[in-house]
Amino acid sequence: MKLKFSLGDLTIHRIIEQETTFLKAQDMLPDLTPDLLAENRAWMQQAGAMDDTDTLILCFQSYIVQTPHHTVLIDSCIGNDKPRPGRPHWNMKTDDSYMRALAASGFSVADIDFVMCTHLHVDHVGWNTRLDNGRWVPTFPKARYVFAKSEYEYWVDMNKKTEVPPFVDSVLPVVEAKKADIVAHDFVLGDHARILPTPGHTPGHVAFTFGRGKDDVVFAGDLMHTPLQTRYPELSPKFDVDPKLAGATRRDFLQRFCDTDTLCCTAHFPSPSAGKIRPWGNGFRCEMV
Repeated sequence: MKLKFSLGDLTIHRIIEQETTFLKAQDMLPDLTPDLLAENRAWMQQAGAMDDTDTLILCFQSYIVQTPHHTVLIDSCIGNDKPRPGRPHWNMKTDDSYMRALAASGFSVADIDFVMCTHLHVDHVGWNTRLDNGRWVPTFPKARYVFAKSEYEYWVDMNKKTEVPPFVDSVLPVVEAKKADIVAHDFVLGDHARILPTPGHTPGHVAFTFGRGKDDVVFAGDLMHTPLQTRYPELSPKFDVDPKLAGATRRDFLQRFCDTDTLCCTAHFPSPSAGKIRPWGNGFRCEMV
């Protein structure tokens, strides 16, 4: 399993918290017909993206990018000690898998300069904070946490209507600790990191591109959850806030990076999770590295 990539003056590490079965394909993708599923079953199983019960296999992971100047963590996964009653594998989790994976890649929490969140869903913010004497405190003590303004404001509004536990325990404590940079879409980090707006999954969802003067690598977040969505970009999961917009954004994104040298690092595709975008019929495929 490849956990480290080198691209130009960047080094990228995968920090895997869980890689496991998730939901039945037709449960997660409401527009997936039995015929379309049958047509794609063999290659999806061969890719390790679906088991023999048609249950999708997803990876839950962070990426760490080392630039010449900074160490950046993209999306902080699920986290420990957090009440997630709707997801038994995540609920009040106490294992050391994430911290062991971090250490195995040669990092401690003190080594991270920036934490960048593609969006603020539960499985992308969990390790933003840890429990310390009954209080949620930032896990990465030196890091600035980067949240897109449009995404942050959406969840502020949602949380006013009904409390959103992941926002309360994994985002607001970072803001209260004055560790958050709530940024517009023109955000850049030195000459290496930029925001690429990718709305639809959530209203303020963003991808991050890295590379000096060009996009050596892009971190796609939840723009797509499974390789089926590269072949059929308009196939949206039930979690997309705006499925139609998400489908259009996905196709634009895949077209933008198709037949380029940009490495696409997905949040949830099964290992190795990263590849180059190539054409496939009326859609695309992610040719894994």
